[in-house]
Amino acid sequence: MRRRIAVVGSGPAGLTFARVLHRYDHPVAVLERDPAPDSRPPGGTLDLHEGLGQLALDKAGLLAEFQALSRPEGQAMRILDTDGTVLRDWRLRPDDRANPEIDRGQLRDLLLGPLDVQWGRGVAQVVPGTRDGVLVHFADGRQETFDLVVGADGAWSRTRPAVSSVTPHYTGVTSVETSLDDVDTRHPDLARLIGDGSVAVYGVNRALVAQRNSGGHVKVYAQFRAPLDWHTNLDLADVEAVRSSLLALFDGWAAPVLGLLHHSTAFVHRPLYVLPVSHTWTHVPGATLLGDAAHLMPPLGAGANLAMLEGAELAESIATAPGDLDEAVRAFEEQMWARASRWAKITTAGLERLVSPNPAEALALFDQVQPS
Repeated sequence: MRRRIAVVGSGPAGLTFARVLHRYDHPVAVLERDPAPDSRPPGGTLDLHEGLGQLALDKAGLLAEFQALSRPEGQAMRILDTDGTVLRDWRLRPDDRANPEIDRGQLRDLLLGPLDVQWGRGVAQVVPGTRDGVLVHFADGRQETFDLVVGADGAWSRTRPAVSSVTPHYTGVTSVETSLDDVDTRHPDLARLIGDGSVAVYGVNRALVAQRNSGGHVKVYAQFRAPLDWHTNLDLADVEAVRSSLLALFDGWAAPVLGLLHHSTAFVHRPLYVLPVSHTWTHVPGATLLGDAAHLMPPLGAGANLAMLEGAELAESIATAPGDLDEAVRAFEEQMWARASRWAKITTAGLERLVSPNPAEALALFDQVQPS
């Protein structure tokens, strides 16, 4: 008998889960609050690791299509001192496809493929243990029951309260995101500064990072330690006021580096939140979590990769386990918790070193993880 399965959220975790189940010809309801796939900007670029995100795409039968879309050259990385001196310049090695980049929007479209997402179906509450299964309350007042509801709905998950009372907490680091368009034509000096991949500059308790996306689009992230209410006297909708505030924060940095802020467009405030490093819960029949809903961690390249692999693994367990659905989910959770805890420790320590009172810590961290 086919189990009634729903996944909440159409991010990388939810779509990978649904796509692998689709490959096994198992129906799944994808519930997404956004009214359409392009109703809001999809975000920046992702580097998908060979043993994580790429493995998940292989399980979904999409690895070859990903390789055709991805940008291996995006792995290039340059680190500058605040005076503009080049401290490190890691170039792409021949045939290096360990962590190629892909725009989030391209990845979303690749995963969507034939999936029939229920757009505009915001979930308000998930209630396990009812007589007919897991009850999902929708924002529009409707209700529906399933045998399994998988929460892949991000940091502020509406599914998480069904299994855990834990909520994210602020790391003390804020990121303000902005962007540059048509950088090679409009800002050739900045294009050369960024190179084929990304450029990062680390100062005392602050950093500027610029990363190429496809089509000449560049995402810029200003990161700094500050109270959560640092912007109390600042109108975040006032582009020039935010720009002035950031330029004051990075005062004294090299003019070419500050050009990333001078020429950028709208600013988006993104304080960085995390869940506890070893977030687990007492297993609840009929409900579980993936990705940020389960283990929100600093955005240092692991989160989406883990989320996709988890989605693929859970889908495989469900599709190939002829026995107890609940036992398959329980075994998956144990595996997910152990791996996510390891990565949460790594990324938490990494954030401490990247936005640090001692900028040399950031350089030392990259020296550890970049090829010599």
